[in-house]
Amino acid sequence: MQHSIWHFSTAQRIVFGRGALDQLGDEVSALKVYRPLVVTDSTVAAIPVVADALGKLDQTFPGMPLFDQVRAEPESSIVEAAVAQCADTGVDCVIGIGGGSNIDVAKLVATLLAHGGSPPNYYGFDTIPGPVLPLVAVPTTAGTGSEVSHSAVVTDKQLHTKVSTLSRWLRPTVAIVDPRATDRCPARVTAHSGIDALVHAIEAYTNRDYTAMRDVDPQARAYEGSYPLTRMMAAEAIRLIGRSLENAVLQPHDEACRDAMAQAALLAGMAFSNSGVGIVHALEYPLGALTHCSHGEGNGLLLPHVMRFNLPYCYQQFADIARWLGINVQGLSLRQAAEQAILRIEEILDAIGVRRWLRDLGLPREAIPEVARKAHGIRRLMELNTHPPTEDELISILVGAYAPGEATD
Repeated sequence: MQHSIWHFSTAQRIVFGRGALDQLGDEVSALKVYRPLVVTDSTVAAIPVVADALGKLDQTFPGMPLFDQVRAEPESSIVEAAVAQCADTGVDCVIGIGGGSNIDVAKLVATLLAHGGSPPNYYGFDTIPGPVLPLVAVPTTAGTGSEVSHSAVVTDKQLHTKVSTLSRWLRPTVAIVDPRATDRCPARVTAHSGIDALVHAIEAYTNRDYTAMRDVDPQARAYEGSYPLTRMMAAEAIRLIGRSLENAVLQPHDEACRDAMAQAALLAGMAFSNSGVGIVHALEYPLGALTHCSHGEGNGLLLPHVMRFNLPYCYQQFADIARWLGINVQGLSLRQAAEQAILRIEEILDAIGVRRWLRDLGLPREAIPEVARKAHGIRRLMELNTHPPTEDELISILVGAYAPGEATD
């Protein structure tokens, strides 16, 4: 029966490991392209292993155009600026190097160069009419999973929220994941990107089962729901993050932890970009646009509050997560074990310095209904949650996350 079918997609080719970035030139050449464009930011371009790779790439493709003006949490105008810089230069490939912001901008640049228009033309799911320019994604943070995902997120100033473009055509042609590129990642960025990966894995694992998605038209949905392959990937990502995230932040020269986090982010990206994320992400999109917090910090802050809302519907999944995060749950009831997962995540948030309350992000309390309304409108994520929330339930989650001791009715 059709509702029992699931699909799995990821980047066409993944190159992983220390030293993988040395293969950038060979991988781009193998695509039989002649004029690649690099999309990055000036800080990333100065990372020694990245600068070395770009120098070698420029020898292979002399005069290669470089756009290094991407900013964190980029606005759609950045995409248009990059396109304007190279629209008449014969670019036939786009290489995104950096965090998720850089790679997401590269995806939309590849879209506009192939199909024209502006970013709003492609907001939503399945709005890109066909293949974009070949995409090579090189993450320099361990978190977003954009190197394997089918989504790109930018902030739209007119809409006052973050917006997603989701399409099968946005899966990178090649993902090159070299943990060396994360070795100099600042503690704050390591923390925020790492907790983002944990949110990806947890939401992918706990979302509605794919067999419960039968009421959603397969041709009109961006995600599949949770299924065995993605649950396996999410589980391993959670294990790796539970063992490695705190040390990656607090002991930044621990290469083994950096390697583990790069692998975890990759696996979580493969999981969530098929099974989907949920109401943590839906709430963060308007929250991030209003407060300008990083995507990872917004997600991390919201995670335990959303998990408390989901607790009655996810006892077994949360108990699994507690074990994978290193908690000995022997002798505990199923509910007690599930609660331990939330407590452990709060310990991790405190250890790595992620802010815990919306008030501390600068969100006005009176903005809570607006955040809830906009989040509730992101139906592709609302319907993935094991218990799709009402708008009032979202308000209750946000009130509970606003400040210590807030009532949640």
